Amino acid sequence: STLPTRRESAYAAWVSVSVGCNNTCTFCIVPALRGKEKDRRPGEILAEIQALVAEGVSEITLLGQNVNTYGRDLDGRPLFAELLLALDDIDGLRRVRFTSPHPHDFTPDVIQAMAASSVVCEHIHFPLQSGSDRVLARMRRSYRSARYLDWLDAIRAAVPGIAVTTDIIVGFPGETDDDFDATLSVVQQARFDSAYTFQYSI
Repeated sequence: STLPTRRESAYAAWVSVSVGCNNTCTFCIVPALRGKEKDRRPGEILAEIQALVAEGVSEITLLGQNVNTYGRDLDGRPLFAELLLALDDIDGLRRVRFTSPHPHDFTPDVIQAMAASSVVCEHIHFPLQSGSDRVLARMRRSYRSARYLDWLDAIRAAVPGIAVTTDIIVGFPGETDDDFDATLSVVQQARFDSAYTFQYSI
């Protein structure tokens, strides 16, 4: 990660906080391709961001396959909320985004950090994947639709006016019309600002 990179934007940059993932979602190849989650040291991440800001970057997007579990292979506890709050101390940094969090691991301390931070944008990309509990179970997603909506309510309560985007998979193998209708129902309740939809060919 310390190798020189070519950026398309003079003011925005992507910074990886981890590589790999400990989940086993049935639609995702990342754990097989990149292995278990391996996290960078906080000081290394902050130093990279400080160097980018010194070059004129004002917006950073933190990257991780499951970004909000950052820190689990460092000392056994998530550090993502602490990392977000530490970014407030970098002079010249104006905006921070992150992608993608896993709903199951979106803990209250991360929500509180988002609300308290002066640089974290009022935006969350919050992957739903499906509104059908049956399909979520077959996807090996460790939450169900009601719990997802509860998390979303908590985020919106802490950060009023936050923009919410999501990922949705339609046509997942074995999906029925009832499963699809369940997804539409959750989409209506969630009131997303936009959604990225992936279509399976069956």
